[in-house]
Order: sequence, then structure tokens, then C-alpha cells
Amino acid sequence: QVQLAESGGGLVQAGGSLRLSCAASERTFSTYRMAWFRQAPGKEREFVAGITRRNDMTFYADSAKGRFTISRDNAKNTVYLQMNSLSPEDTAVYYCAADRYGNRWSKDVMDYWGKGTLVTVSS
Repeated sequence: QVQLAESGGGLVQAGGSLRLSCAASERTFSTYRMAWFRQAPGKEREFVAGITRRNDMTFYADSAKGRFTISRDNAKNTVYLQMNSLSPEDTAVYYCAADRYGNRWSKDVMDYWGKGTLVTVSS
């Protein structure tokens, strides 16, 4: 079992920035793909950003490209999501997720999930 714990959510004004963190209590953290998803009220959980196990290749949803940056620090067993130029449309619960063998970025593929951290962007 991989335990994931998100932090860094909160209230921010439009145009501002936040950095989310996800700490994994797993020594083999470097063998997992990591991703961020989000779920707004009344909507399905959607992919935001992902990073591969090796070579740190990154992938982004169209809504995140140019504004969000995913990164990982394997020495700290932590993945980050830097969010810039936030808008009210980014308001959601953000979830950290992990798997080892998936080949697409979908909520149906990820094996492990954190409990989420709430991001609220005001006008």
C-alpha cells in the first residue's frame, strides 16, 4: 500500500499562485508514475498533470498547459504541483495519485489516491 498525503491547498485570489505537495510514505516512490487530478463540485474527477517514473517526462491537461508545473523529488518521496495564474475555474479538490504500469492518464488507471486538498480561487 502506498500512502499519499496532499498539502498546500487554500484560498487564493485570481491571478495568484499555490504550490501543492504530495508526500508518499513509500521507499519505492521512484518506481511510480505520479499525477494530479481535480474534482470541482458537480463535475467528474479530471486529469491535471502527470510525471513518469523515469526521465521525468511531464504531461498536462489543456487547461493546465502554460500555467501549472508538475515535478518530483524522489529523495523526499514528494511530488509537487506549482499552479500559477489561477482563476475561479481552477477551484476544486486536488488529488494526488500513483500507479506503476498504466499507459494513460485516467482516473480509472491510477491505483493509489490521497484524500485531496481544497483549492479555492476567488474573483
